[in-house]
Amino acid sequence: MSVASAATSGSPIPSRRPSGGDAGLKQRVHRRLVAAGGLDALDHLDEHDRPGRALAVRTRLAELLHDEAPLLAPARFEHLLGELTDEVSGLGPLEPLLADPEVSEVMLNGPGRAYVERAGRLEPVELDLDAGGIVRLVERVVAPLGLRLDRASPMVDARLADGSRLHALIPPLALDGPCVTIRRFRARPVDLDAFGAGGAPGAFLRWTVAAGWNLLISGGTSAGKTTLLNALSAAIPSGERVVTIEETAELRLAQPHVVRLEARPPNAEGAGAVSVRALVRTALRMRPDRIVVGEVRGGEALDMLQALNTGHDGSLSTVHANGPADVLPRLETLVLMAGAGLPLPAVRSQIGAAIDAVVQVTRSRAGGRRVEAIGELAAGGDALDVRPLFVRRGGELVPAGSPSRAPRRSDTADPDGRWFAC
Repeated sequence: MSVASAATSGSPIPSRRPSGGDAGLKQRVHRRLVAAGGLDALDHLDEHDRPGRALAVRTRLAELLHDEAPLLAPARFEHLLGELTDEVSGLGPLEPLLADPEVSEVMLNGPGRAYVERAGRLEPVELDLDAGGIVRLVERVVAPLGLRLDRASPMVDARLADGSRLHALIPPLALDGPCVTIRRFRARPVDLDAFGAGGAPGAFLRWTVAAGWNLLISGGTSAGKTTLLNALSAAIPSGERVVTIEETAELRLAQPHVVRLEARPPNAEGAGAVSVRALVRTALRMRPDRIVVGEVRGGEALDMLQALNTGHDGSLSTVHANGPADVLPRLETLVLMAGAGLPLPAVRSQIGAAIDAVVQVTRSRAGGRRVEAIGELAAGGDALDVRPLFVRRGGELVPAGSPSRAPRRSDTADPDGRWFAC
C-alpha cells in the first residue's frame, strides 16, 4: 500500500523497521563511537556551525560504519548512515518527520503508537521506538537546558533548536507509557487570505494594527491563534521597536527591530523560574513601541492591561476562548488570578480601556483554519460587550456593523466606510 493510500484509509504510514542485523550493526557502531570518546573526540567540533557539525558527525560515523561492514551495498550504507546520524546528533526516528515541512505536530502516545498532523488531519505512523527510546530522546533535548524527566519530575516542557515546542509525560502520570507532543511552527509566513480574511475584513485588520488598536486573538487549542498573530504582525511598521513575550518562543515576526523574551521554567532543583508576568513588567523598561504577548493564561493579564493603559498601544496577544462573547469573562478571570484584590468593576474598566477588538479563529473538522468573527469592545456602564463588525455567513466574512472606536495613532485616517457596506 502506498503512503498516500495509507493516509487516506487511516492505516499507519509504514516506515522501514530495521532488521536484527541492521540493529546489531548500528549498536556496534555506537559502541565504537563511545569507546573512541564520543563526539567530544572530534576535533574543533564546537567551532563549526550547525551544518558543519552535522557533516563532521556524519563523516565520523561513515568511517566507523565502513570499518564494521565494508561490503555494504551503497543504498543500504546510506540508509544506515542516515539513521545513525539521526540517532547520534538528532532525534533518531523522529528526524524524518521533523524534516517534513507538511508535518505540524508529532504525537507519541506510548511505545508503538505515533501520529502526525498534516494539513490539519491526524495520520498514524509506524515508529520503531520503545518506552526507553522515547525517554532517551526527550532527555537528549532537556538535559542541555538544565531540565530532567524522571519519576520525581514526570512532566517537562522544552523547545527544540528549530523552535518547535516539546511536551512530555512519563508514568505514573502517563498510564500507557511515555507520551510526547511536538508542535512545529511554520518557517514561511502565512497571510490573512489563508484564514479566509481577504478583501474588506483583511483590509480592516491591517488597519487596526496600523491604527494602534490593541487586539486579542481568541480561539481553541491548535486553532491557529499564533499563526494569525504572525500574519497580523506583518502590518506593524518596520521602524517600530517590538518586544515579544512568550512562555515558549513561537512567534516569527519579520520586523527588523524585535526583542524576543521567553519565560524560563524552574530547573531540576526547582529554582531559577522566570514567569511571563515578570517578563511583561521587564518589557516596560525596554522602551517598546508595541508589546506582543504570545498568550495570556494567568496573572500576567493584569500587567498586560496596565501596560496597554499606559501608552503602549498597538499591542497584540492571544487567549483561549470558545467565542468572542467568552473572551471578556475569560480575561476577567485571568486578571483576578493575579491576586491584586481589584473589584470586578475596576477590572472591567481596565479591560474596556485597554482592548479594542477581538478576532476569533477556529479550526474546522477538515483541518482548515479561518477567522470566524471580528468584534469591537463596547462599554456601557459596568458592562462590557463585544459588538460584531464581521461575522461568517455562508462561508464568507460579511460586515455586521461599523466601528465606533477612533484610531489610537493620530497619523492614521479613519477606516474606509466601504469595508462595512452590507
